[in-house]
Amino acid sequence: MTRRQYLDSLRNFGVLLLFPFHTAMIWNDFGSRFVIQAGEDRGFSVFLVLVSPWFMPLLFVVAGASARHALERHAPGEFLRRRAKKLLVSFVWGTALLCPLMTLFARRRLYQYNGGLWEHWRYFFTHATDLSGYDGCFTLGHYWFLLFLFLISAAAIPIFSWFSREAVSRRTETLPAPGLLLFFLPVWGMYHLGNFNGYSLGKSLALYLLGYYLLGDEAVLDKLEGGLPWLLGLWGGCTVLSAWLYWRWSFYGDLWVNFTGWVTVLTLFPLARRYRTRRTRLSAALGQVSYPLYLLHQPMLVVLAYVILRWPGGIALQAFVICAGSFLLTLALCLVLEKLPQVKMILGI
Repeated sequence: MTRRQYLDSLRNFGVLLLFPFHTAMIWNDFGSRFVIQAGEDRGFSVFLVLVSPWFMPLLFVVAGASARHALERHAPGEFLRRRAKKLLVSFVWGTALLCPLMTLFARRRLYQYNGGLWEHWRYFFTHATDLSGYDGCFTLGHYWFLLFLFLISAAAIPIFSWFSREAVSRRTETLPAPGLLLFFLPVWGMYHLGNFNGYSLGKSLALYLLGYYLLGDEAVLDKLEGGLPWLLGLWGGCTVLSAWLYWRWSFYGDLWVNFTGWVTVLTLFPLARRYRTRRTRLSAALGQVSYPLYLLHQPMLVVLAYVILRWPGGIALQAFVICAGSFLLTLALCLVLEKLPQVKMILGI
C-alpha cells in the first residue's frame, strides 16, 4: 500500500491541478486556443508556462510506474483488458456526448450560434479544423489522454517482454543521481514522433516507459530522495528562469521545456514518496473520485465559464469563481454518480 500511495498522491495532485490550469487557459496569450476564450492575461500565461512542461508528463510517468506494479498482479492480457474496459469506454462516450456539449458553447460564444444541441451534434461530427474545438468543430477534448494512454499501454507490452525491468534496473541503478537528468533527451527526441497538433504519442510513450523502468524502481527513488536538496535547488532555478524568460521575451523553447519538465517530475516523485506514503481519509476520498473528476471537469468548467464571463467583474474574480465553482460542481456530480453504480459501469468509471 505504501508503494502505491505516493503514486495516488501524484495522480490526485495532477487531477486537481486541472481546474486552475484550464481556468487559466481561458486567458492565455500564447496562441493556444481554448474552448472558451476571454482575452489575454500575462500573469495567467506565465502560470501556464510554468505548469505545462510537467503537468501531463507527470500523469504519463505515474501511469507507467503504476503499470509496473499492476503487472506484478495481472497477466499482460488481463492488464490490457482492464485498460480497455476503463479507458476506451470512457473515451467513446466522452467524445460522443461531452465534447459536443463543450463545443456547443464555443459556437455560441464565438459565432452567436442559437441552434439546438441535436443540430450542433451533427455539425460536430461533420466538421473538423485544427481539432482544438474552440470553433465548435470536432475535437477529442481532454479525452485524448485516455486514447493515448490505452494505445501506449498496448504498445508497451511487447517492449516490457523484450527488455526485462531487471536487466534495465542493473544499468540504471548504477547511474549517479545527476545522470538521471539525461533521460530528458529521449523525451525531447521523440516529441515529433506521432505528433498531432502538439499532442505527441512518441513523447508520451517515452514518459510511460521511463515511469515503468526508472521511476517505478525503488532503488532509483532512493537515490533521488537522497539528492532532494540539489534537485529542489535545480527545480527552483528552472522555475524562476522559465518565468523570467517568458515574461520578458515570450520564450518557450522545446529543449528547455522538456528539460524543466523532466527536472520537475524527478523532484515531485521523491517528494511525494517521502511525505505522501500514509493513506488518509482525504487521500482515500480523492482516489475514489480522481478518475471521474478528470472525465467531467472540463464540461462543467466550460459551461460555468460561459455563464460567468457574461457577468460584470474583473478577471481575478471571474477566474476564482470558475475554478472553485467548477471543482465544487464536478465533485457534487461525482458524488451523485457514486450512488449510481450501473451508470458508472456504463461510463467506464
